[in-house]
Amino acid sequence: MHLLIEKLSLLPNAFLLAWGWPRRGLCLLLGAASALALPPFGLFPILFLTLPAFVWLLDGALETGKSGAFKQVRTGFVLGWLFGFGYYLSGLWWIGSAFLVEAERFAWLMPFAIVAMPAGLALFTGLGAALAGVFWGDTRWRILLLAAAMTLADWLKGTVLTGFPWNAFGYAFSESLVLAQTASLVGLYGLSFLAWGVFAMPAMLADSRPLSQRLLPVAAATAVLISMAGYGGYRLMASVTEYEDLDIRIVQPAVSQKDKWQPELRDQIFQTYLDMTEAPLGGGARVGVPRLVVWPESSIPFLLTREPGALRRISAALGTHNELAVGAVRVEPGENGPLYFNSIYTITGDGAVSGLYDKVRLVPFGEYVPFKQVLDQVGISNLAGPGVGFQAGFQRRPLTALKDFSFLPLICYEAIFPAITASASPRPAFFLNVTNDAWFGHTPGPYQHFAQARLRSIETGVPTVRAANTGISGMIDGHGRILSKLAIFDKGLIDAKLPKRIDETFYRRFQDAPVLIISIIIVIFSSIRRYNRFSRLN
Repeated sequence: MHLLIEKLSLLPNAFLLAWGWPRRGLCLLLGAASALALPPFGLFPILFLTLPAFVWLLDGALETGKSGAFKQVRTGFVLGWLFGFGYYLSGLWWIGSAFLVEAERFAWLMPFAIVAMPAGLALFTGLGAALAGVFWGDTRWRILLLAAAMTLADWLKGTVLTGFPWNAFGYAFSESLVLAQTASLVGLYGLSFLAWGVFAMPAMLADSRPLSQRLLPVAAATAVLISMAGYGGYRLMASVTEYEDLDIRIVQPAVSQKDKWQPELRDQIFQTYLDMTEAPLGGGARVGVPRLVVWPESSIPFLLTREPGALRRISAALGTHNELAVGAVRVEPGENGPLYFNSIYTITGDGAVSGLYDKVRLVPFGEYVPFKQVLDQVGISNLAGPGVGFQAGFQRRPLTALKDFSFLPLICYEAIFPAITASASPRPAFFLNVTNDAWFGHTPGPYQHFAQARLRSIETGVPTVRAANTGISGMIDGHGRILSKLAIFDKGLIDAKLPKRIDETFYRRFQDAPVLIISIIIVIFSSIRRYNRFSRLN
């Protein structure tokens, strides 16, 4: 064993001794390989290779005690940015698919978008590595420092400038239902801390300390991973899915994005929804029991309130005792012209609109364009929705379904924000996530989106009902179990009973405060250690 460890200790030299462009190229490649941990691949063990290698690159580049703080920050930022750029480029390249739906208008923007978004998101990994770089050293605590700094960076990425927590490092655990149960305790950003702290810890094996001192932190990280598996396994085995007295039908029509808004096809598409609403019951559906029917985001291919006959046709398809939750574009007059909203309507069996929610968190450049007047001059306009863009809803609020079941509406990527679902008050019976991922075709995008919605249920104990135009639609219980699912681009229905929400989770109660406080304490502790060390040297 001792001989094996010593031989393995020679492996890091390629990273420790790398410099210049080879070092930068390795950072880029390690980040790109790390994205294999994300859905749909879920190869999280690769992080046992990529994250320690990144630590070794930092060890070789951050010459503790021989350079000033500014150089440490600059070096850490560059290496962190390169790692993040590779990670987000590899994990988010599929965003370019949206530019091919209307290729004649937007294809020229595709290369810029594929590069620009990862470059922007990588600023946060750069900041995280820069923060760690200020206090870096050959101490055994440097892995926890890096975990804390990258966690704070992940949280900032999901918060500032409306936030974009997509593919936070914590999603490395999302494809393992057992390991993902830890999200009920620490949430997404706690998983980010654990991902860096656990998977990067083998870097300690290459240190020059005595073997026992090298093995101890690695053993501790192994114990943490085993504890996560034990907690998750027990949590799943100790519970069974219980159900509410509410039946739900989820409609996945698999309408192509290119066809969706064609005027000549709008009645055909609308009739498809009506036919699927009326189709014979399947699965575990109960005959004669009132049910909630769910259509995806912007599923109605016209303005519902300007087509009076549409509500009558919906009523006829629903039947007297059923209700419909449907994504649709809504319009109302404004001072400078019509205002458009991305909305969810609830419609009763008699054709009356009983509830309305306007999407609050809009997608930048997809539903609205920041700095629109400036960017319009270079030809950048919306990729989705009306040409003038959508207006944000005024307030996030729950809606009610049959028998007064309260649900939190989440339109499209609103489901990727942990703060939205964890802070919902009062606690809803379920989350209703309607989305249209047809923009992204057969790419990792829809799989990543589904995994993120699933993690919201694990974090809060609240089940998720998800209707996606082309998939992935599904019914998820409060432990993240997928009870029913439709494959991507399959046309079909899910008939199922609503799972009961489970007891309030620790994360739901305290949200991100514990992991942020712990991360800040670790950074402060590292700064004090560094200050004391240099005080003794001087």
